[in-house]
Amino acid sequence: MNKEFDCLKHADKVVLAYSGGLDTSVMVAWLKEKGVQEVICVSGDLGQIEDPQALEAKALASGASKFYNVDLKEAFLKDFAFPALQAGAKYENAYLLGTALARPAIAKALVEVAKKEDCQVIVHGCTGKGNDQIRFELSIMALAPEIKVIAPWRFWELKGRSEEIAYAKAHGIHVTDSNEASYSEDENLWHISHEGLDLEKASQPAQLEKVLKWVTPPELCEDEAEYVKLTFEQGLPVAVDGKTMDPVTLVQCLNTIGGRNGIGIDDIVESRLAGMKSRGLYENPAASLLHFAHEKLESMTIHPDLLKYKQKLAHDYADLAYNGKLLTPMKKALDAFIAISQENVTGTVTLKLYKGSILPYGIEADQSLYQEDYASFEADEVYDQGDATGFINLYGLATKIYAQVRKVG
Repeated sequence: MNKEFDCLKHADKVVLAYSGGLDTSVMVAWLKEKGVQEVICVSGDLGQIEDPQALEAKALASGASKFYNVDLKEAFLKDFAFPALQAGAKYENAYLLGTALARPAIAKALVEVAKKEDCQVIVHGCTGKGNDQIRFELSIMALAPEIKVIAPWRFWELKGRSEEIAYAKAHGIHVTDSNEASYSEDENLWHISHEGLDLEKASQPAQLEKVLKWVTPPELCEDEAEYVKLTFEQGLPVAVDGKTMDPVTLVQCLNTIGGRNGIGIDDIVESRLAGMKSRGLYENPAASLLHFAHEKLESMTIHPDLLKYKQKLAHDYADLAYNGKLLTPMKKALDAFIAISQENVTGTVTLKLYKGSILPYGIEADQSLYQEDYASFEADEVYDQGDATGFINLYGLATKIYAQVRKVG
């Protein structure tokens, strides 16, 4: 017998990670049908919930005994998205990790509610094919190893969306999903992702006008460029066009600016943890602007040796996030290194936005390591070009000796 199913048989009370979509709406009724007396629904608001009252009403109508809507927007940005930005973390050099960074924030909320409600079981609606099951469960293990986790998709009798819809209708559950085309989506402040349907055919281009929700297709953007100034303090974004903003307001502002200029469309084939390749189309206007500006500012403010090593660690940081290990000692250690690397990353970057493109339009930093007198092609008094002769002779000595020996041999 499946261990998760056996565990469910003895669970009178569970906490369910609840989105209000088809899967979790059906799951509330299904859990009750299997004998669970109390299903406590927990929704993590990362910027995607427009009407928490309506979501609560839907959860209760589906059979939930309680509903929690936890505001995670600021914690998500401060604890996960902004540290990943400072690290320059991009999975496989492309994915800005919007979903991966959100999962540990939601897991924290689930654990906090479970402890408050004296509940020893958490249920999630992730499938057995995806990455999120791993992210949720590893995060819960790190926070509360005593809590058991159940994923009905791995063992229940419902084998697809059509069967879920039929179950919902049979149990009087209102769902907006139908057999008509709808992408699988995940939304938060950092991005919105789209998967499934025609996007599964990697040989076919994405139908941007059909898919996109935040970003205007580049060819439909205004014909005039827009300019935006982003200010950072020790690698953290703090102001837009000279106006200081809290993290949530800043990201929302940049999503609007980037979106209307066609910025932040990433059509990616990525390597899932389960071993398969998966195609997704991501909209991340604010994240794209911030990563671009942050990289430009780093190029002027970080010592060369430190910058090169940090760029290596950025891949490790991205892998940690993607693989669900953000609540581990390794992440804390990397954060400590990244924090030191960001001590001098303070300044303002001006960007020129035009029909999906981002161009640098000026970088200012009080402690810039870019010094015009050293870099100039004109006459200067700070650099003796004659020093290069001895430097090159010593720098190339090993190569010269190797070549001499090989020639003699």
